[in-house]
Amino acid sequence: MKLYINGESQDFNGAKNVADVINKLGLTGKRIAVELNHEIVAFDQYQKQSLNDGDKLEIVHAIGGGQAESLLQTGHDSFTVAGKAYKSRLLVGTGKYKDLQETRLAIEASGAEIVTVAIRRTNIGQNPGEPNLLDVISPDKYTILPNTAGCYTADEAVRTCRLARELLGGHKLVKLEVLADQKTLFPDVAQTYVAAELLVKDGFDVMVYTNDDPIAAKRLEDIGCVAVMPLAAPIGSGLGIRNPYNILTIVENANVPILVDAGVGTASDAAIAMELGCDGVLMNTAIAEAKNPVLMASAMKKGIEAGREAYLAGRMPRRRFASASSPNEGLFF
Repeated sequence: MKLYINGESQDFNGAKNVADVINKLGLTGKRIAVELNHEIVAFDQYQKQSLNDGDKLEIVHAIGGGQAESLLQTGHDSFTVAGKAYKSRLLVGTGKYKDLQETRLAIEASGAEIVTVAIRRTNIGQNPGEPNLLDVISPDKYTILPNTAGCYTADEAVRTCRLARELLGGHKLVKLEVLADQKTLFPDVAQTYVAAELLVKDGFDVMVYTNDDPIAAKRLEDIGCVAVMPLAAPIGSGLGIRNPYNILTIVENANVPILVDAGVGTASDAAIAMELGCDGVLMNTAIAEAKNPVLMASAMKKGIEAGREAYLAGRMPRRRFASASSPNEGLFF
């Protein structure tokens, strides 16, 4: 049986309930909190709570002194794309920086492990004699994610991915985006479906940009995309997440990583995406067009981490009226 533990796919053959998983993870008897498919499981229900293939568990481990220590803090929190686990949930682009030196410094400050590159707009070796982006983001250090930015048809996007595969020596992981027009840069979802089907059949691992539409997101997952990347707002707008409940619905129905892509403006936007349960956030303009891109990259890293920890911790319920921090019940007056 395949389960998702803190975003990472793991096989648990023979595990029938939550208690079995906890035992296999070596956490029996330890102070932990468990969330199953976005619902907290009481500790006395671990034996009774059965599991199904594809279930998602989030486990937070408590340490001495009563402080909760998430797997994020211990370095064991990760998400998996195309069979590879990544600790950083911040993915970054490489456009709009003033030079390659600033690009390098900002990416280093972000802590990102996946860096996306616009094949149609960036030199990664196809233009000999010009500055090569790979000189500052080595494929030995980062996962290079070629993207199809600037493509307006399925045919353009597929050809661009095939070019990237040749340039990068058989590289299969790509980010697909097929745009509808130059003004809005919204995705052409119909053309995206066509391109995704062709690329999956051609052996690519496709991470796909789409609208914040739960139906479109699920269809792209069913086509075989390894990650679905709904927009928060139009590309480069910095407006933040405009439809949080759509994003939440996409997350709740997904069996592949969901990463917000486009529209993030500042660190609090990134934190909100993570609090909704997204597996990560991809951004470029929010960092590159900041007054201090390197400092903003650092802020985004912290925003991602804070949002992830808040999600794992489980926020308090929203209430219409006040609730005293120090209740009166059981006290003498």
